[in-house]
Amino acid sequence: MVPTPPVAQHASAFKRHRQSEKRRLRNKGLKTQLRHIVRSVRASVEQKDPKDAAATLATASRALAKAASKGVIHRNAAARKIARLSRAVHALTS
Repeated sequence: MVPTPPVAQHASAFKRHRQSEKRRLRNKGLKTQLRHIVRSVRASVEQKDPKDAAATLATASRALAKAASKGVIHRNAAARKIARLSRAVHALTS
């Protein structure tokens, strides 16, 4: 895919475009990592492995909280994902 040139014609707009493009690519990679981490928690829950599920949940909740603090995902979205994952993991132990 050929990148399209920005529409704006002044220096500050070009700079904003460069910055937003850099952030978009970084956020894209982080979101992909988050999806893989969340998927590993769900796989542990499906296999009914409470130890592995608890370990991956700790990793996932740290990663989600960090992504929310960096602005990669919304903080409510991170809280919602953490809550749903922890509910699934704690259902295994009870």
